[in-house]
Amino acid sequence: MVQIKTEAQYNAALARIEELLPLTWGDDVPEDSPENLELALLTDLVADYEDVHYPVGTPSLIDTIRLRMYEMGLNQQKVAALLGISAPRMSEIMNGKTEPSLALARTMCQKLNIEPEIALGL
Repeated sequence: MVQIKTEAQYNAALARIEELLPLTWGDDVPEDSPENLELALLTDLVADYEDVHYPVGTPSLIDTIRLRMYEMGLNQQKVAALLGISAPRMSEIMNGKTEPSLALARTMCQKLNIEPEIALGL
């Protein structure tokens, strides 16, 4: 089985992907062109290497709430009001001093579009 084994090979594969991308854009490039096939193979190899060497963990609830606050243009007080809790309770959650109840986690999922696994800390 072919795989990327070193950081140098990984960097070379990334550089080749950058070269191939402009050659594969557009509706006039057939899906089975040599460039598209090479690109598909390289991206699979790079993804496999990154899964092992650069794993992406699940974000924390606090990080996810901060992202949603940014995306929705809300401050902590407005999020507390949206969730139907007090500002001090929201502050305790954001500072990691307390965990949300199951009912609050459900509300976060619904109102802030947070995945249940993140809201429940799974």
